Amino acid sequence: MFPDSFGRAVYRSQPEDFQVDEILGFEPSAEGEHVFLHIRKRDQNTQWVAGLLAQLAGIKRNDVSFCGLKDRFAVTTQWFSLYMPGRDIALEQLQHSDFTVLSMTRHTKKLRRGMHAGNRFCLILREFAALDDHFSEIDARLSAIAASGVPNYFGEQRFGHDDGNLVKAQSLIERDQLKGNRHGTGMFLSAARSWLFNLVLAERLHGQTWSIALPGEREPSGPLWGRGRSAASGDLQQLEQTVLADWQSWCYALEHAGLKQERRALILQPQAMAWQRLDRDQLQLTFELSGGCFATVILREIAELFRPKIEVL
Repeated sequence: MFPDSFGRAVYRSQPEDFQVDEILGFEPSAEGEHVFLHIRKRDQNTQWVAGLLAQLAGIKRNDVSFCGLKDRFAVTTQWFSLYMPGRDIALEQLQHSDFTVLSMTRHTKKLRRGMHAGNRFCLILREFAALDDHFSEIDARLSAIAASGVPNYFGEQRFGHDDGNLVKAQSLIERDQLKGNRHGTGMFLSAARSWLFNLVLAERLHGQTWSIALPGEREPSGPLWGRGRSAASGDLQQLEQTVLADWQSWCYALEHAGLKQERRALILQPQAMAWQRLDRDQLQLTFELSGGCFATVILREIAELFRPKIEVL
């Protein structure tokens, strides 16, 4: 969106620099077959915690559900549901050193991916030298972001380390092994789909139409590829077909993997956004994003992000 960042800044130098709170968006009913747990974790991944909960509750791993994966090197809160019909369990049975249970209740339905309303972020950039000489400009850019949003790219987390998820997707596509969305291919399907969306968004950004609804659009949007007829028509359909012309094998694989054609907004609009300077070279930002959106795409509009290597003891 903006021509340049304001230089390099360190992010995630410690888990407390990247705090995420899941916004469920509804109140559990307090009754039903599913035990809902609100959990805080530090430097633990979601799948690991889900496995621990299954062990502690004495249920199958498949009976533990959650809305989405939360970053490991972070401090996060999120909800889990445990399918436990006709069984009571005490809060003390679910204690573990790798996480803290903040509350427990019940609900009539289990949690599903993407079911939550969004996430609340509190992030700290460190060693951000530009704050000394350019704080007024950074403040102005953040004000513009809060007012108008940024391009709604899928962040690099979706594509894995060194784009490994895309490499794996290409391998599976070449071997025709994505049909039916089985055998744990969901992560790679999602990465392929996200990559195609990012290509279309990049073209709209280049043409300065990413924030403008084109004829036939209610709002600027891009394709999440799958089977079914695209909602795009006319010049917009032609644009997307041209961008994805060299990716027809990926489009074909996604169409035959059980995914339905969908649209995703091109504009990422943060809510309740605020920021403050903590020190001469430290900046704290807080904001809320809807589910499936990436905080790092906002940070990259002001800084080149550098993450220090973490020593594994």
